[in-house]
Parts: sequence; C-alpha cells; structure tokens
Amino acid sequence: MNTRQLGRSGLQVSALGLGCMGLSFAYGTAPDTTASVRLLRAAVERGVNFFDTAEAYGPGLNETLLGEALAPVRDQVVIATKFGFRDGVPANGLDSRPERIRQVTEEALKRLRTDRIDLLYQHRVDPQVPIENVAGTVKELIREGKVLHFGMSEAGVQSIRRAHAVQPVAALQSEYSLWWREPEQEILPVLEELGIGFVPFSPLGRGFLTGAIDAQTSFEPGDFRNTLPRFSAELRQANLALVDVLAGIAGRKQVTPAQLALAWLLAQKPWIVPIPGTTKLHRLDENVAAAALELSAQDLQEIEAAVAGTPAQGARYAPAVQAMVQR
Repeated sequence: MNTRQLGRSGLQVSALGLGCMGLSFAYGTAPDTTASVRLLRAAVERGVNFFDTAEAYGPGLNETLLGEALAPVRDQVVIATKFGFRDGVPANGLDSRPERIRQVTEEALKRLRTDRIDLLYQHRVDPQVPIENVAGTVKELIREGKVLHFGMSEAGVQSIRRAHAVQPVAALQSEYSLWWREPEQEILPVLEELGIGFVPFSPLGRGFLTGAIDAQTSFEPGDFRNTLPRFSAELRQANLALVDVLAGIAGRKQVTPAQLALAWLLAQKPWIVPIPGTTKLHRLDENVAAAALELSAQDLQEIEAAVAGTPAQGARYAPAVQAMVQR
C-alpha cells in the first residue's frame, strides 16, 4: 500500500489506517481475542501500518488487544491512542488535566507493550483545561521520548491554532465522509494552512455507506448506533437515497460502495488518511483495495452532483454527545 505523510509532521503512514474501536467497544458484541489478533495481523500483512485506539475503548481493553497483536511487529507500525475522558469512560465526562494526561500515557505504554506512543490525541477538547496546558504537557512527553507526535480529535479552529502554537499538531481526527462533510467549511482550510494531517473516522458512515444497512436492520442492544438520530429507522429510510445513488456509480465502475466512498476521501487531499474499522477479514480486504482506486475528475463531479441532490437527514449525535464536540 502507498504511504502518505500527515501534514508537515514527517509522520508517514499507510494511505488507509485501521480504526480499532469496534474490536472491543461501541458496536455490540465484539469478536473474541483470537479473531481480533488475527484481523490486526492480517492488516499488517496487507500493508496497513497505522492503527487507531484509545483509552476509552474498553476502557483499556482495546489498547491491551493491540499490544498483544502488534508486539511482534512493533517497529513496523504506527500506533495512535487518546486521552481525555474521566477514568477512560466517555459517560463520566472530560478530563485533560496534565496529571491525568501523564497517567493515561504511562498506562497506555504498558498496555500497548511499547516504549513510545507514535501519535497521542486529545480525544475531545476539555473546556476546563486551557488547551495550552494540554499541548504543553504533551510537549514534555515528546521531549521525554514517551510520545512522538501530538494530535487532536473533534477540535475547533481556535483550539487547533492555540495548541499548534505551543506544540505542532501532527494530525486532527474528526468524522468526515460523504455522509458528513462539515470539516470542509472551516477545518480543512486551517489544516492545510498549518500543515496538519487529517484522519477521518467513520469514513463509511458507521457502515451506512457500505449499503449493508437499511431501515429494517436491527442493531444489538449495546450498539452505539441505537443512540444516533440519523440511525433511527425513519431517517435510515430517508438516507437510503444517498446510498442508492452511490451504489449506482460504484456499480458502473465495478467497485463496491465502500470502495467508492474511501477513494473519494483519498482524492480530497494528499494528507488525508481515513481509518475505516471492521471486525471482518473480507471487509478488510475490500477496504484495502480502495487505496488503489483512482477516481477521475469526471467521477468526482458525478459523486458531487449525486451527494448534492441527496443531503443526509438527521443529526449525527444525540445532544449529550454533541455537547462534547467543539465546533
């Protein structure tokens, strides 16, 4: 797989990474450890070297899983993890106090079985802690060699600028896809100006853009999508119009809707690195193949016209979760 550099940071990663949250958190029953380890190692074999986790995915379980799976190939991969929730539990609220950042980092190093974290993100901006203090703490961790690069997640323009002035931000991670294009308004121009890479999570709309979900799909009780407004049965039915037009374009190109959606993201900027997640080997293969798919200017125009005619319906988060997203 080709590699990309995240902005001007010098951090080189595979053109597609792997979002690992679903291996232990948020999407219902997770696969067992053996199957997850097999999937992670298969990703490495297919050229994926960028793996995304967080303290909050478990909490701690996801990092432990990656530590086991990637220890034999540690020097071949780039591992990103995150701090920012009280006790590692999103429902408990935000916590980016400097002492907490240090505690999370030390615990992550042990769980990941490593001596450094390649990319450490603040999971959500904490309004109770000045962003300069957050960036300064990560700067110290970088000086100590425990962290190599600093990242932010779902941060707004002013927070990004203020943090970047203290410690250069290598990457911003936020939701971005054909189903959620808000970052195009203010975020992408600032990232380009400052030389910051962009790592879109949920690049397939939490599975919706694959075409595998419809109004009759039933999610497990523990599946996070049950709480998302645009995943209500009524709005899923309305949003299928977008999936249908994308599936038509994909069919004409003899690719899958998922591959089309990922290739579209890759075509937006050379410093964008999506991190689709999956628990299935055949979906991993499908996603990896998208990295080799090149879309023409005509393809991109056709997609743009299709999306413009079928806007997404419904909020992406419930109000309590949206309150943690700074925009």
